[in-house]
Amino acid sequence: MGPIGLAAHLAPFMADHAVKPTGADARSHAGQGAVSAAPFGSASILTISWMYITMMGGEGLKQATEYAILNANYVAAKLAPHYPVLYRGTHGRVAHECILDIRPIKAATGITEVDIAKRLMDYGFHAPTMSFPVAGTIMVEPTESESKAELDRFIAAMTQIREEIRKVEQGTWPADANPLKHAPHTQADVMVAEWTRVYSREEAVFPLAYVAENKFWPSVNRIDDVYGDRNLFCACVPMEEYSA
Repeated sequence: MGPIGLAAHLAPFMADHAVKPTGADARSHAGQGAVSAAPFGSASILTISWMYITMMGGEGLKQATEYAILNANYVAAKLAPHYPVLYRGTHGRVAHECILDIRPIKAATGITEVDIAKRLMDYGFHAPTMSFPVAGTIMVEPTESESKAELDRFIAAMTQIREEIRKVEQGTWPADANPLKHAPHTQADVMVAEWTRVYSREEAVFPLAYVAENKFWPSVNRIDDVYGDRNLFCACVPMEEYSA
């Protein structure tokens, strides 16, 4: 993507590449191996940016920026009664993204930003950015491309999730056995003969009316994201499989 700087004591651990070795002694190949197919990142990054800027022009870029800022502030205003919004300007506005602080919720209930992210899958959403730039937060960046209808759908999901969290706060649902802790829910979950959870099947997979109209079904339950990041597993089949 771009140049990466690191302190001298980390130099032995920097990425290397078989095509274009790096490091103090490029011939030694003493680094940690390739982390990208291309030694200098993706050549398309600058090309895509140039094409976008050129095709949009000054007027188009200004309009896109205005819509991005408007969308982010709309989301922030709608969700502020339910989630604290960090880093507002002097006029109470955010820029092109809004950061929802989940830390008070975690302290009160044990519900984390990861639980909310997994629960959003039941509502048909891929979660926004988590824990960046602040740990324990969710950063919503709608850009200029989302319609008001789509923003309203997301706002409804986040608002309903907050109501689910309140049931944990009030003791209606156990802190360790509620829709957020069990999310996401698969078809196999709700097709069991005997449903033993404290919430209903409908609450699990159709928490809002619009979800039933266009349901996305996660294929698996929750996975350990951190474990997956730290333990790479190649699912590539052997070359012999292609000979057939």
